[in-house]
Amino acid sequence: MLKFLVLNVVLMGFVMNWGLIQVGLLMMCFIMLLMVNHDFYFFCLGHMVGVDYLSNILVVLSVWIVMLMVYGSVNIKKTSNFFSGFLLASLFLLLVLVLTFSSVNYLMFYISFESSLVPMLVLILGWGYQPERIQAGVYMLFYTLFASFPLLVSLLSLYSVAGSLNMSLLPNLVNELPMSVLWYFCTVFAFMVKLPLFLFHLWLPKAHVEAPVAGSMILAGVLLKLGGYGLIRVLGVFSEVNKVFSWVWVSMGILGGVVISLVCLRQVDIKSLIAYSSVAHMGLVLGGLVTMSSWGSNGALIVMVGHGLCSSGLFCLANMAYERLGSRSLMISKGLLSFMPSMGLWWFLLVVGNMAAPPTLNLMGEISLIISVVSWSKLIMLGVGALSFFSASYTLYMYTLSQHGLFVSSFYSCCSGKMSEYFVLMMHALPLNVIFMKGVLVLSNL
Repeated sequence: MLKFLVLNVVLMGFVMNWGLIQVGLLMMCFIMLLMVNHDFYFFCLGHMVGVDYLSNILVVLSVWIVMLMVYGSVNIKKTSNFFSGFLLASLFLLLVLVLTFSSVNYLMFYISFESSLVPMLVLILGWGYQPERIQAGVYMLFYTLFASFPLLVSLLSLYSVAGSLNMSLLPNLVNELPMSVLWYFCTVFAFMVKLPLFLFHLWLPKAHVEAPVAGSMILAGVLLKLGGYGLIRVLGVFSEVNKVFSWVWVSMGILGGVVISLVCLRQVDIKSLIAYSSVAHMGLVLGGLVTMSSWGSNGALIVMVGHGLCSSGLFCLANMAYERLGSRSLMISKGLLSFMPSMGLWWFLLVVGNMAAPPTLNLMGEISLIISVVSWSKLIMLGVGALSFFSASYTLYMYTLSQHGLFVSSFYSCCSGKMSEYFVLMMHALPLNVIFMKGVLVLSNL
């Protein structure tokens, strides 16, 4: 894994050359994809880093989304004199994400997990659209830091008891201790905020609305997955305590997803709608994770990857419409099918992925998640049914309102789409719809 970290650091030295960074990230994606076929449970070990099947998939996703994020932000190169700072922040964020997913030590995982906040804050404050981006940055900073300090205390306490913070060697000693319940809540709370769980999600729509397209893509594509990945890593340590409190998280995840879906139906800002839909999707992921079944864990990872590709692509499309029309309002940007007809296919493919329709990766993941939560409790079928119904409702609401209707803006014509934009959208939609064909391979590897 160190060779990829070194390659990332080397690329940081060429931030004045936009084209070289694009080619370098594309090569990194190609090399990472070649490493997927191997026969080892844990590989690329050395110097406190190493990856298994779980972290390897998320590392590939991180490199993929950062590559698309640079390709989709060509306007920054044209309009900003300080585009090298943007590239430096993006590459540093990729370095931190790869370190987070490949850490084999909990303390190193915590440090890199929190470090991802800094470049994201720089992207929002430096290249955001509105003056309210300062408030959005403060929201994100305080929500995340408020939840992360108990996690640090919990990890240090865990080290004093177990004598190790290695992920594979840490014994299951916590369950017998009288303070295990307090430790459990201190540990998982940071990941619930990052996921984000309903009631702790207010920072996410603000951050998405004020962030540039690159910030929204990486936030939806990878940074939300840090919460799910962290839960997978720590819930095994608190398995007995988690059995007692799993009903709390499943209820908040599923019912919170239903409430957020209703909120989505009242949105007129397209970026805000896509951001709230992320909270609804992650509620079902949380429900599958805390049941601690193989169906739940596999389904959660598949939905996280599918949602990362789908949501990032939708933010990209919303930005393309915003660049041409100057507004994110669904009331102004309707009738896009007659205004930008060549973008209609990409809108349809990504919207279908967002509502988990076949043949997308999200369908396979949601089937696994629904099996896991329904086998945990039959009563939860009502909540899951409502969540699935309203998810389809707000997705169709977004598609029909934006694509159909009478185009009422003062524009008469514009560029329907550039080659670089089609490339970025294809790189989102292609894996989302093709990996489904190898679903058995994906599930057997996890």
